[in-house]
Amino acid sequence: MTASQAAARTTALRTRAERVIPGGVSSNVRLLAPRVFFERGAGPRLWDVEGNDYVDYLLGQGPAFLGHAHPRVTEAVARAVRSGMVYGAQHVLEVEAAERFIEAVRWPDLVRFGVSGTESVQGALRLARAATGRRRLLRFAGHYHGWVDNVLMDFGPGGGVPATLGQPADALADWLVAPFNDTDALAEVFSAHGEEIAAVIVEPMMCNQGAIVADPGFLAALRSLATAHGAVLIFDEVITGFRLALGGAAEHYGVTPDLAVYGKALAGGWPVSALAGRADLMARFGTGEVNHSGTFNASVMAAAAVVATLEVLAEDPPYAGVADHGTRLRAGLAALGEKHQVPLRIQGLPAAFHVSFGGPGSAVGTGPARDLGGLRELDLVRYAEFSRLLAGHGVWVAGRGIWYVSAVHGEAELSDALHRVDAALAADSRTPPKTWA
Repeated sequence: MTASQAAARTTALRTRAERVIPGGVSSNVRLLAPRVFFERGAGPRLWDVEGNDYVDYLLGQGPAFLGHAHPRVTEAVARAVRSGMVYGAQHVLEVEAAERFIEAVRWPDLVRFGVSGTESVQGALRLARAATGRRRLLRFAGHYHGWVDNVLMDFGPGGGVPATLGQPADALADWLVAPFNDTDALAEVFSAHGEEIAAVIVEPMMCNQGAIVADPGFLAALRSLATAHGAVLIFDEVITGFRLALGGAAEHYGVTPDLAVYGKALAGGWPVSALAGRADLMARFGTGEVNHSGTFNASVMAAAAVVATLEVLAEDPPYAGVADHGTRLRAGLAALGEKHQVPLRIQGLPAAFHVSFGGPGSAVGTGPARDLGGLRELDLVRYAEFSRLLAGHGVWVAGRGIWYVSAVHGEAELSDALHRVDAALAADSRTPPKTWA
């Protein structure tokens, strides 16, 4: 296949997709991404329909923590699905998945499986309101808890506002919004509204905007204030769960929530989420007094994927290797920023970090943005355009800046990625995008 034939294949697929799928994509997150059509993925790499390979640091927005098509996971699912898919009843693998989940995470008493993080967040909020008899909820600016009306927000100086047309403003009426990593502001919110707050929900690391790490003591203060005011503390571990440690952010930070939501890395790429927590809270599902339902919850495929993934993570923990690779990748990127005199900013943890460009006059590689105000000082549009250039050089990353490291990224991927980023920066310095002013 010639280069022109390969390009024509992509063009034809784009035309076909746009004819039958709104915008040609099945998630609005992909609207601004390069219109690449992939044929396969294996381990830490992807191959498109034109035959190009990519070092993948997007990992399907995070789920492919074990890499693409991990043999233990795919074989377990294929074996299990031959016996059925959805029974409308319990099955053996469901119990085994729950047992292995509790054994891995350690702090929860009970767990329920779902399909997406968005829906499990809804279950956690409903459970907290049922347990407390309260209505109001507290969250943090910049944090993401799903795309449905009652949680999707854009954030500005005045707090949270609807993020899309068709989203009623009153759907967000119950929310209080506090700045992340500001213990004094948090204490003020609880002082003013503590008796009204049913739950406080937090990403232990603000992954979706900036990979901003919680300051020492912030999560501990949050735990203390929630307890003092009778509010339920919910960790949204859809991204951090099983990625920062086998026990997730609760293990990494040493702070235990009342409820937590997991997804992404939980099932080796399969669409599975989990809501876990204290027995006295979770038991309300079991009595039927609080509804939590779903046809595909704990399907045969989901349970098999969870069991296989947790077996792999327990038998051969990848966390030291992930930390080493992420640390070296970050250092290599910073060095390339220095080489090309590009104000590259890198922040977060080795397993999940954020890359962006500094604003006007900023130096290369200077300190991290600690909050949304700091993020607004960064040139995120410039980085989004650069991410498209990276795709053209064979590095697949998110336009919003997050880089995910998998358990299977190795020396070859590190070398290839840094070589390709180097080439992209060199090409970009010759023909900077118009938005880079």
